[in-house]
Order: sequence, then C-alpha cells, then structure tokens
Amino acid sequence: MAASFPWASMKAFGQEGATPLSKVERKNKAPVSKTVLQVKIPKPVETKLKNGLAVLIVEDHRFPAVQAELRLRGAGALFEPPGSPGLAGATAEMLREGTKTRTSEQIAEELDRLGATSWAASGFGSPDVVLGASGLSANFDAWFALLKDILLHPAFPAHELARKKQRLKVQLRQQRSSSGFLAEERFSRAVFGSHPAAVVSPTAEAVEALTPEALAAWHRERYSPRNSILAIAGDVRPAELIPKLEQFLGDWRTAEVKETLPPNPAPASARKIYLVDRPDSVQTTVILGDIAIDRRSEDYIPMVVLNHLLGGGSASRLFLNLREEKGYTYGVYSSFSALEYPGPWRAGGNMRTEVTEGALKEFFYEIRRVREEKVTDGPLEETKRSVVASFALSLERPARVLSFALTRKIYHLPDDYWDTYPAKIVAVSADDVQRVARKYLNPETLQLVAVGDGRKIKPMLAKYGAVEVYDSAGAAVSAPPL
Repeated sequence: MAASFPWASMKAFGQEGATPLSKVERKNKAPVSKTVLQVKIPKPVETKLKNGLAVLIVEDHRFPAVQAELRLRGAGALFEPPGSPGLAGATAEMLREGTKTRTSEQIAEELDRLGATSWAASGFGSPDVVLGASGLSANFDAWFALLKDILLHPAFPAHELARKKQRLKVQLRQQRSSSGFLAEERFSRAVFGSHPAAVVSPTAEAVEALTPEALAAWHRERYSPRNSILAIAGDVRPAELIPKLEQFLGDWRTAEVKETLPPNPAPASARKIYLVDRPDSVQTTVILGDIAIDRRSEDYIPMVVLNHLLGGGSASRLFLNLREEKGYTYGVYSSFSALEYPGPWRAGGNMRTEVTEGALKEFFYEIRRVREEKVTDGPLEETKRSVVASFALSLERPARVLSFALTRKIYHLPDDYWDTYPAKIVAVSADDVQRVARKYLNPETLQLVAVGDGRKIKPMLAKYGAVEVYDSAGAAVSAPPL
C-alpha cells in the first residue's frame, strides 16, 4: 500500500487489494507485510537569533495557517523553589491575563478578531514553560505581535491573580474527590521521592502565597531567549520569516538562567505497597511501576515496543487479559515517561472492588510473563507494525511533526532520527524486549498504589507486602482500616 503524505514521502507497509466488501472475512487482524515503512520527514530550517533564541521553521503550505511553540527552557516547574509549587504554572497561565497596554478582555477580543489562539503552561516535573499560538498566516504579523506583548510585557494584574487563586483553591478541593488524582499523587511520591517531579499539585498555602511580585520576579529571572527554542510550522517562508522574528524579538533581553537539573531519581530497591483509603468506594484505582529510563537512553526504542506489547493499547496483553478475558475493568493500560531525567514505567486502571485481588494477580502475572518468556514472532511483529502505523498516522498532523522536530532538538538526537524511527522499531528483537523487561520491570521492586475501600482491599494488598495507609488528604493514617 502506497501512501501520499504531504508532510512525508513514504512507502508504506500492508497489503493492497480491492476486495468486494461483501466477501471480506473479518478476522480482526492487521494487514501483514515485511516491507519497512520508508519516511523522509521535512527537515526544519534551523537558525539562531542575535539574542540567542534557537528557531526551527517547518514550511507547510497546505493550509493558510501557522502554528508557533516557544519552549522556555529553565522556566518550568522542575526548578521551582521549595515551598512554591505552582509558581511556574501560575506565571505561565497569567501571561494572557493582561499586559502593560492590554487588559485580559482586550487580549481575548484581539485573538478572536484575528482568528488566533494562544496558551501557556508548565506541567509539574517539566523543565519548560510552553507558550503556544496559532492563527491565519494572513494575520501572522498581527497575532505574533500580540504574542510578543504577552510574552515580554505581562502585567500580572492583582485582580486577575485573585480570581485565579480562587479558582485554584476550588480545584484543589475538587481533585481530592478523584481516585485518579489520589493515585497519581501517591505514586509520584513513591517513585520520585525527594526529586521535584514528585510534586503533582500546588498546596493551598502555596496558592495563597502567590503575588504579582512573585510572578513578575519568576518571569524576569527565568524567561530568557538564551536557552529557549521557538518552533514555527505552517504557511511561512524562512527567508521572509527570520528577519521578522529578529524585528519582533530582538529586544528580548538575554538573562542567565540556572538550569542545573536535580540528581536523577533512582529505581526502588524493594517493593512497597501504598493504600489511599476511600471508605465505601465501589472501585479500586491501581497504579504500579518504577523509575525506568530518560529520553536519551539507548533502551528507548525497545521500551516503546515492550510497553506497547504489554499495555500500550486495546490489543495489549494487559487489556486482553484483565478486560477481555477476565472482565475486571473497562480499560487497563501502561505507559512510560522519559525526559531529561529518568521517568517511571507504569501500568494501571480502575477495577471493581471485589476483583481487586484477581486484578493484582494478573498484573504481576503479565509482568513476570514478559520477563520470563520470550515473545513469539507473531505477537512481536503485530506489535511493531502497530507502533509504526501509529507513527505514520501522526505525521498527518503538523503539530506532531513540529513536536518531532522539537524533541530531536531538545535531546540532541541525530538529524535522521525520525526518518529511521520505523526501521529501528522493526529491528527490535524478542531478545531486546525480554532484556529491557528484565532490566526495568522487576516485580520485586515495583511500587504499588491502590485507592479504594481500605477495609475491603487492605487484606488483598497485604499479600504483596506491608501496607502504608493514607487518607484522601494525603496524610499517613495512624490507625489503618481493619
């Protein structure tokens, strides 16, 4: 099957044929071919402005639109001072709430009039603030000038910050009613320990302490072009765009940003069990996992295949076992995060309370199975085809191609990294999968978090080790449920 993608020239996998629909026998199997997907993704034009800002530009003239993404390195939540969780995110989200010359309402009205959007955020554990915008290419100068005003001249008005703090306090109360949040909070603390990525939410005290002066100081000290990357994709021409960017951003001052990463989190040396007690809960939310790899790891590619095989989709072993065969859950998945520092591999889902014990047994069965039994050729090939197919489909989205370019730049990956990605996936062997499974998925050291009715599930959890019990406020419980 040959595919035509404006963003990439390809020779694809699969079979070609025009079988009449009435004669198709559906076996729920993917097309089979040993042809390796050939990809040549357009390379961005790379340059650096006089103030040190790195720029990536990807031309795409299919649509009269432009997307921009600015990665402000060193301004993210990973570098927040102790006791100030949420400072980086609040600073980013307040950029749009007023500048020296525009109110929040005026910014919103101008964006609407220009057919443009903008947003800014910094997730917990991230070293970056990401400022994004998109709009019609015909209005690029106007909406990019507005983006510049938002970036360089935020006013952090006190009344807008007061509103935001009120909203944040309500969110803090609401999120404690979510078993997913409680599981994520406890799991992050279990695997990251004292690393800043252990933080997944601000505290009420930290929210109350936010002031316009604190946000302005974080912006002044951390928002610098020197370590940042501006990526632009769409209906633009680099020869015309680069002089404009110099004009727009030439007065953005350069500041020294301390970007020293904290020491890497380390994998656990022993299994630990955590129970967040929610009396009368009808389901148990389970997460289990441990620290694995960073993005530059040579094991990244085999980990992609391993994760997809085990829990990466509706054809994965965990999904087929716990949902399709046992009927324990509507969905169960695994994933892993890999940034500048090692992140965790994890698996989990929501189970009915009465089947929690059976679900845990199957989680550990599948983890031991992938470590002890080499995956056979058929399932391995199907997994790799699925990974490659997903990659191919993602190339249809300009935002995804822009993301690939940024990833290659941030992690200093080879120029042809994404062009050769399908071939690297195809080259993963059963030995590779078993090797990384044994290296990173150790059932004896996994951290297990369960959120549910403690009286019912604590005895089930105790079969896997001593159980630490917490309440939904995150505090250790001295008199655990019996």
